Amino acid sequence: MAVARPRPQVVRLTEAAAERIKTVMAKADHPIAAVRVGVKNGGCAGMAYIMEYAEKINPLDEVVEDKGVRILIDPKAVLFLLGTEMDYRIDKLSAQFVFNNPNQTAACGCGESVQLEPATGVQ
Repeated sequence: MAVARPRPQVVRLTEAAAERIKTVMAKADHPIAAVRVGVKNGGCAGMAYIMEYAEKINPLDEVVEDKGVRILIDPKAVLFLLGTEMDYRIDKLSAQFVFNNPNQTAACGCGESVQLEPATGVQ
C-alpha cells in the first residue's frame, strides 16, 4: 500500500509579509476570503507576479496558511512559485511585496517582470 507523502508548502511568508497582508485584508472595502497570488505573462522578462483580493476560494486554488494568514495560489502558478518566500520591504522610496523565488532565472532592469522556470525535482 502506497503512502502519500506530505505536500510541500508552495509559498512561505515572512513576518513582515504576513503583517502587511493582515493590514490590507482589514482595510478591504468588502469581505474577502484571502489574497490570491499568481503569475501572468507580460513585461520585458516574460512574466510578472500578481496579487488580488479573492472573494471565494476556488476548488483548484492551493490554500497556504502561514503565520496566521491565508493566501491562495492560482493553480497555474504553483510550479512557478514552489519554494518561494514572500516578503514585504519598506525602503526610503518604496514599499512592496518581494518574491524570493528559486525558480526565477532572470529579471528585467526595471524590476517589473521576471523570467521563471517551472520547479523540477520537487522532494
